[in-house]
Amino acid sequence: MAALDAETIMLATENVLRRYGPAKATVVDVARALGVSHAAVYRHFPSKTALREAVTRRWLGRAHDELAGLAADAHRPPPQRLHAWLRALYDTKRGTARTDPELFATYGVLAQENSAVAAEHVAALLHQLETIVAAGVAAGDFAAADPAAAARAVFAATAAFHHPAHVAEWRRDDRDELFAGVCALVVNGLRPGG
Repeated sequence: MAALDAETIMLATENVLRRYGPAKATVVDVARALGVSHAAVYRHFPSKTALREAVTRRWLGRAHDELAGLAADAHRPPPQRLHAWLRALYDTKRGTARTDPELFATYGVLAQENSAVAAEHVAALLHQLETIVAAGVAAGDFAAADPAAAARAVFAATAAFHHPAHVAEWRRDDRDELFAGVCALVVNGLRPGG
């Protein structure tokens, strides 16, 4: 057997969470899936909470790698960049909810359970939005006295398309049309005189 490492443990934890859900999954279940003692898992993660936080942080990072690139894409005008970023966020959340609903639901619970991890994630997303808004202000495309406040407003205005509480709504036939309307409203609202 290969040496046990954090990555292997986190992969096994994802599978255990898929199988048992966050309420019933234990470190013993993870150890059993790996064929090791629970003490071996605890050598890498000092507690069940630490393991869940690491898995949640890893999943959130993996699910949103594309967003950082979109936020920094200086070749795209800020209004197009904002629309593309919001679209990618929505598509990623919706895609994960459709392709792996059990794990998406699990991570929704874990994100609530590990508020520090969720807060870090939201802060990173808000920073990306602020970068886009600030670029728009610098280019004269957006009028926002406070790009950070504008970023928070954009995030709140589009919550129906990225917050896990709205997952049931994402299956509705009108969602893409509604998303396009909300994005147009947000982008146009940021424009000078918008």
